[in-house]
Amino acid sequence: MNRHLISAGDLSKDDALLILDTAEELARVSERSIKKLPTLRGRTVVNLFFEDSTRTRISFEAAAKRLSADVINFSAKGSSVSKGESLKDTALTLEAMGADAVVIRHGSSGAPHRLANWVHGSVVNAGDGTHEHPTQALLDAFSMRRRLGALDGRKVTIVGDVLHSRVARSNVLLLHTLGAEVTLVAPPTLLPVSVHTWPCEVSYDLDTVLAKSDVVMMLRVQKERMNAAYFPSEREYSRRYGLDRARFAKMPDDAIVMHPGPMNRGMEIAAEVADSSRSTIVEQVANGVTIRMAVLYLLLGGETA
Repeated sequence: MNRHLISAGDLSKDDALLILDTAEELARVSERSIKKLPTLRGRTVVNLFFEDSTRTRISFEAAAKRLSADVINFSAKGSSVSKGESLKDTALTLEAMGADAVVIRHGSSGAPHRLANWVHGSVVNAGDGTHEHPTQALLDAFSMRRRLGALDGRKVTIVGDVLHSRVARSNVLLLHTLGAEVTLVAPPTLLPVSVHTWPCEVSYDLDTVLAKSDVVMMLRVQKERMNAAYFPSEREYSRRYGLDRARFAKMPDDAIVMHPGPMNRGMEIAAEVADSSRSTIVEQVANGVTIRMAVLYLLLGGETA
């Protein structure tokens, strides 16, 4: 394992499997009545969030606390950052506090990489701009593996707003490393210009891909990042790229549905599909804590669970 987790592309297959196997061990702890382990007692984990994200921040906080680490939550709002302090000055402040790990979410792509140059502790990327979100990809792979077994040769379809999705990029990189075959499905306006360099296939027709998919992952349409008209209307988008009951019926009987959340119910995914027994959406949230425990444990604690 590297000292930092900044990109899913930095993980070798052995690294990725080590994290997934460690998470499997730690999942057993999460099923106990007392969920705490003393592994990271005396270590300090700082959650440095420049963007709002209740789900990811709480997940990292729960993971660190279950490993008995001390947790400092640093929100950019109301802090020195809002008064103009630079990322480097913030990093030096954290360094002075003795942070062993910094979990950073930032609106600018590349911010975790810069931070890693300024602190001695480990840096974990919790989402940077439209770049990456590696722990989300890991928890998605963990969720798939628990439902389907080994990922080698599995066909994973990722649908929707790929252009603004750090989740999609991290998933493509990690799933390719783990041997899965990934197909991106989106309107041309919601695909990055560089998508042809990604290790995946691209399709514009969801219906032709569904029947041969083991996993269908729906992405949230990120309206807050859109400053132009990427599709004619929400209704038109839903008609062409939404996973409704009819499309759900075309999927193989053992195929699963995923969504990184939060969902636009009724737009990219129908409520009855999101709530079906073949949906892993609730499991993904629980698995997020387990995977983040594994990442922090391996970065700060030891090699094996």
